[in-house]
Amino acid sequence: MQAIVRAPSESIARCALTFLERTPIDFEVALRQHGEYVRALEEAGLDVRILPAEADLPDAVFVEDTAVVVDECAVLTRPGIESRRPEVDAVAPALDAVRPTVRIEAPGTLEGGDVLRVGRTFFVGQTARTNAEGTRQFAGILEPHGYDVVPVTPHGCLHLKSAVTYIGDGTVLVNPEWVDVDLFSRWQCVPVAPGEPYGANALLAGEIVHVSASAPLTRRKLDALGFTTRSLDTSEFEKAEAALTCLSLIFS
Repeated sequence: MQAIVRAPSESIARCALTFLERTPIDFEVALRQHGEYVRALEEAGLDVRILPAEADLPDAVFVEDTAVVVDECAVLTRPGIESRRPEVDAVAPALDAVRPTVRIEAPGTLEGGDVLRVGRTFFVGQTARTNAEGTRQFAGILEPHGYDVVPVTPHGCLHLKSAVTYIGDGTVLVNPEWVDVDLFSRWQCVPVAPGEPYGANALLAGEIVHVSASAPLTRRKLDALGFTTRSLDTSEFEKAEAALTCLSLIFS
């Protein structure tokens, strides 16, 4: 497995926000947390490529939103806010080196944080960042390769993967307050622990489910179910409405 990440820049203090009030981000702590994140991916067996920081792109560290990578191609997205669209061109050369690339075009919008893969099915969040036209184009790219694309509307969160993530072994981790659990009835659904709404965003890397340090009770639930877990502190990135999956693109 491979991963692409991007080093954070001090401009993250100017990140885009939708649901949270702006609070100061400690850049030195963010750098340390990002380094620990990269080490965790490497220790999980991934080959990690670190792209340089982009001082003019405050959200560029959140590389997940720029692309969706499958065996057949890399879909370069078109983020839902203008300030983030140059991030796609910044990551494109790294993806051109490993996959044929296809782009989402205007007026479509699509962000990787809204795209959840479970087997051969892709659930696509219909949010302020991803629209129906972007979803239609995405389906047109992937369905000929045998994938199913299912639109989903989450509520109260920025992206679909704020509300639900796939953690392996036929299991999704979900916040039932933000997305309809019945949509995922084909799989085992594990609800986050009460009081840990952001715990639904967990990162499966190798055989390890990485859980936010802010969701210890959710991690305990996963441990009890037999998952191998690791806690990662991304508190400074959480101030930017980000979570574990946002910081990497992971693919075979």
